[in-house]
Amino acid sequence: MSARLLKKILKQQDELSQQNQPQHEELEEEEEEQPNSGSSINPFDLLNDDDHVSDQEDEPEVADEAFLESNNKQELPKVKDTVDVISTSSNKSKKKKKKKNKEGSSASTQKDEKPLDVILESLSLDVEASSHQRIPEKVKAAKTRVYDSVEKQSASSIVQVDPKYLNAENELRRIFGSKVVKSFEKSNQTGSSRQMRGGRRGAHIPRKTTLVTPSEHWPRWDGSFSMEFLEVKDGYHHFRYVHSSSYTQAQEAFEAAKAIHELQGIANILLYHPYHLDSLVTMADYFKFAGEQQMSADSISKCLYALECAWHPMFTPFQGNCQLKFSHETNKPIFTTLFAHMKNMDRRGCHRSALEVCKLLLSLDSDDPMGAMFYIDYLALRAEEHAWLERFSEDYQSDNSLWLFPNFSYSLAICRLYLEKRESSEDLDMNTTKSSSTDLMKQALMLHPSVLKKLVEKVPLKDQAWTGITKHALFRADEVGVPSLDHLVNIYVETNYLIWRLPDVQKLLKDAAQRVIETLKNDSSEARDWTCVRKEAFSSEKNEYRHLLVSDFSQSVPTMPPENLQHLMVDPRMRDPVHNEAHAANVAIPNEGIPAPRNVANRNAIAVLLESMLPWVHYGDGNGAAEEDGDDILNGHGQGNEDH
Repeated sequence: MSARLLKKILKQQDELSQQNQPQHEELEEEEEEQPNSGSSINPFDLLNDDDHVSDQEDEPEVADEAFLESNNKQELPKVKDTVDVISTSSNKSKKKKKKKNKEGSSASTQKDEKPLDVILESLSLDVEASSHQRIPEKVKAAKTRVYDSVEKQSASSIVQVDPKYLNAENELRRIFGSKVVKSFEKSNQTGSSRQMRGGRRGAHIPRKTTLVTPSEHWPRWDGSFSMEFLEVKDGYHHFRYVHSSSYTQAQEAFEAAKAIHELQGIANILLYHPYHLDSLVTMADYFKFAGEQQMSADSISKCLYALECAWHPMFTPFQGNCQLKFSHETNKPIFTTLFAHMKNMDRRGCHRSALEVCKLLLSLDSDDPMGAMFYIDYLALRAEEHAWLERFSEDYQSDNSLWLFPNFSYSLAICRLYLEKRESSEDLDMNTTKSSSTDLMKQALMLHPSVLKKLVEKVPLKDQAWTGITKHALFRADEVGVPSLDHLVNIYVETNYLIWRLPDVQKLLKDAAQRVIETLKNDSSEARDWTCVRKEAFSSEKNEYRHLLVSDFSQSVPTMPPENLQHLMVDPRMRDPVHNEAHAANVAIPNEGIPAPRNVANRNAIAVLLESMLPWVHYGDGNGAAEEDGDDILNGHGQGNEDH
C-alpha cells in the first residue's frame, strides 16, 4: 500500500474521531448528571474500570476494521495499529475529563462558557486594534455618528411626553381633590342621563384614547381617514394621514360651503360625516366667538379623538421619535387642533397637561409651524417645571441658542429665581456653575430692552420707580427696528404678561433694570455690544415669523353676539400658512386669495359692519366705499357719545 493512500485513510480517521468526540462528551455529561446514591465513590467500580476501558477500545476497533475492509483489505494490520494508538490516546483524555468533571454539570457548563467569552473578547479587541491601526478615519466617522445619535436621542427625550399628565381630569383631581371632581362629574352625568333617557338604548362604548377622554354620546368612529408610514430619515419615523373617498367628497362639500360662507352647509356635513376635521374646527371657532367655550372644546376633542383613532400601529409620538410634517396637507389639522386643545387646557388651569400637549406639538415637526417654542416657556413656568425648562433650553437642538429669543431670555431668569428659592429653603448646595437670576435678568434687559416698556403698559406696573426707568434711553423705545424680533416681543408680552404680576418677579425686574442703568453710566459701550449680538442673531430684514399671529397667543377670548355669527366662517389662515407681511399685521390684501364678493343688500347693518372687520371678507368694487361708510357710522357714534 502506498504512503499517499495511508495518509488519506489516517486523515479520514481523524475526521471521524473529531465528529464522534462531541457525541461521546454529551453521553459522558448525561451519565454524570445522573443522581448518585452517595457522595463517596464506590471502590468496587474501580475493579470494573479496566474491563470498561477494554470494551470501549474494542468498539472503535471493530468500527475501524469494518471501515478499512471496505477501503482496502490488504493493509488491515498497519491501519489497526494506528487506530489503536488513536483510540487509546482519546480514551486517556476522556478519563482525565471524567476526573475533572465530577463537580457537577453546572460547573462544567460554566467552564465551557468562560473560554468562549474570553475568546470573543480577545477577538473583538484584536479586531478593534487592527481596525484602529489600519482605518482610523472609519473609526472617527463611526464615533461622530454615535455622537450625533446621542444628541438626537437627548433632543427627543427632552420633548418626550408623559401620557399620564395628558388627562386634564387627573390634574383637576390633584388641584381640587377627587371629591370635588366626582361631585361635578355626577352633576353632569345626571343632566346628560336625563337628556339621553328618551334616546336609544345600548349605545356603543367609545374606544379609549390617550389625548382625550371620549364621551359616550359621541358618534362611532367611521374610519374615514387613516395614517400611512412613509420612511425612516435621520432616526425619525415619518408618517402622513390619508383620506378615504368618502372623506374626500366631504372635503369638497366643505370647500363649496366655505366659498359662499354657508355655516349651515358645514353643519349638514357633520350630520353625515361627524368626524370631518375642517368642519369640526370651523364649528369650534364659531362656538368660541359665540362664548360657548365648552362646546368649542368638545368639537376640538372630537377632532383629536378621530386623529388618534387613525394612528398607525408604528406611530409612537409620545417617545419623540415620530414626525408628521406640516408640509403635507393632510397633516395640518392635527397641528391646529393640538394648538387649540393646548389653549383650552391652559384656560381651564391645567397647565401641566397643556405643557405635555405643547411638547407633543413641538416633537411632531422640528420646524415648529405653530410656534410652540414661544408658548412652552410660559406653560413650564405656570406648571412650576423650572428644572425641566432649564434642561430644555440646554438640550433642545443641542446648540444652546434658545436664550437669544426674548421669551427664553426672560423666562430663564424667572426660572433661576424660583430654583434659587427652592435651594435655599431646602438647604441644598447652590449651583455655582449657573448664572444668578439677577445676572440673567440683566442680560435679558440688555439684549431685549423693548420688552420692559411693553410689560409696564400691559401688566400694568404702577410703581413710580417704573416711570424713571422707562425714561432711560435704553428702555425708551417700543421697537428695535428688527421685524422678526419685534414680532416675537409682541408675542411674548401677550402670552406671559400674567406672570409679571407676581411681586417677586416684579422686584427682580426692577432691581435688574436699576443695575443696568448704573452699569451704562459707567460704561456705555456694553449696550453697543449687545446691539451687535441682537442684530447678528436676527439678521433678516423680513419678518420670519409672520405666519404666527399675535392674537393666537393672546390670553383673552374674542366674543360676538350669536345673531351676528350666522355668516361667520373660519379664517382660511387656520389651514394655509400666509407668506406676506400684511397678514402679519392682520390687514387684508384685496384681490389676493379672496373669495367671490358678497352681497350686502337686505342685511343687518351691524352684522355687515362687524363682518367687514374680518380680514378675509371681500365686498367687490365697493369695498372702499363700504369701509368709508363704516368709518362714518363709527365716527357718528363717537361724536354722539362725546356730545352726550
